[in-house]
Amino acid sequence: MHSTTYALDSTWRPLLKDLGVCVVNVLRRAGLPDDLLHRPGLRLGADDFHQFWNGIDAELDDDLLPLRLCQSIRSETFSPPLFAALSSPNLSVAVKRIARYKQLVAPLRLDVRESDQDLTVEFIWETQESQPPDSLVLTELMFVVTFARMGTREQLCPLTVCTSQEVVNKTAFTEFLGIPILKGPGNFVSFSKADANRPFLTVNESLWNAFEPELRMRLAQLDAQVKVSQRVRLALLEALPGGGVKMQAVAKRIGMSQRSLQRHLEVEGLNYKNLLQSIRQDLSQHYLRKTELPTAEIAYLIGFEESNSFFRAFRSWTGRTPEHFRKTSRESKTIVSPTHER
Repeated sequence: MHSTTYALDSTWRPLLKDLGVCVVNVLRRAGLPDDLLHRPGLRLGADDFHQFWNGIDAELDDDLLPLRLCQSIRSETFSPPLFAALSSPNLSVAVKRIARYKQLVAPLRLDVRESDQDLTVEFIWETQESQPPDSLVLTELMFVVTFARMGTREQLCPLTVCTSQEVVNKTAFTEFLGIPILKGPGNFVSFSKADANRPFLTVNESLWNAFEPELRMRLAQLDAQVKVSQRVRLALLEALPGGGVKMQAVAKRIGMSQRSLQRHLEVEGLNYKNLLQSIRQDLSQHYLRKTELPTAEIAYLIGFEESNSFFRAFRSWTGRTPEHFRKTSRESKTIVSPTHER
C-alpha cells in the first residue's frame, strides 16, 4: 500500500535557491499559497505537486532542468530517507533501503532487481489520474546516477537508462550519463554488478541505525493516515483485469478480514459494491474517451467476464451504450492511440 501524496519539506527552499529560482514565483505559477514551503509536515496531492513541479520548470525555462537539479544537489538537501541511505555500504543496499521508504516522500514505487550481472532500479508511479511531468521522471532517473556517484566518489556510468518520457537535448543527457538515454516502455536505470557493490565512502551504519527507527515510525504513521477506501481503490485497480474483485479477495490483498474491511468502509460512509461500481464506471469512461480499445477489451480490463454484462452495467450507469458514449465524447476531442494504463 502506498501514499498517494508527495512530501514537501524545507529542503526545497535551499535547493530552489541554489538553482536561482524564486520560490514565490514558482508557487504563484502553480496556483499555490506563497507560504507553502514554510508549512511543517506538508504533503501535496499529485495534481498540486505536479503543478508545483511545472511551476519550477516554467520559472527556470530550461530543458535541462533534471541535470541542473542533479548538479545542484548536496547531501544536506536530501530528505531523511535519502540522507540515511547515503550511509549504506554500497549502491545495492542503498537502493533497497530507498525503495522501502520512498513512499514517505512520493507516491512512487521502486522495483529493485538484481542478477549476477547487474542491478536495475525501475520507477513506477502509483498515481492513476495525474501523471508526472516528463522532467520529474527524468530527474528521478538522473538522481540515481548522481546518488551512486556521491556515495562512491567515482564517475560511475550506468549500463542502461531507459525512459518512456520525451527527452529534449539528448546530447546533454548522454554527456552526463556517459551513455545514450533510450526510449522505451518503462523508466529504469541499470548498473553493473561491480558498480552496484562498489563501496560507498559515505558508509556509516551507526547513522543508518539511528535513522531507521524514525523512518519506520513515520512509515507506520503514513500508512495509518491513508483511508481504507484509498487502499481498496489501489487494490482494485491492480486486480480488475484478472477479475479478482470479490470483497474477500480484496480484503486479503490489503491485509485485513472481510468483516474488518466492511466496517472500515462503513465508517467512511461507503460500501464495497458502490465503490467497485464507481471505479468500474470511471475506468470505462476513461478508456472510451481516451483510447480506441474495443468494448470487449474494456470489459475485460474492468473485470467483466462477458461483454454483455459490461454493456448492461454501462447503460445502467450512464443511460447510454458504450458506443454512443464514445461517439458523443469524440465530437470535440481527438482520440489518442490505445494505451494500457494500470
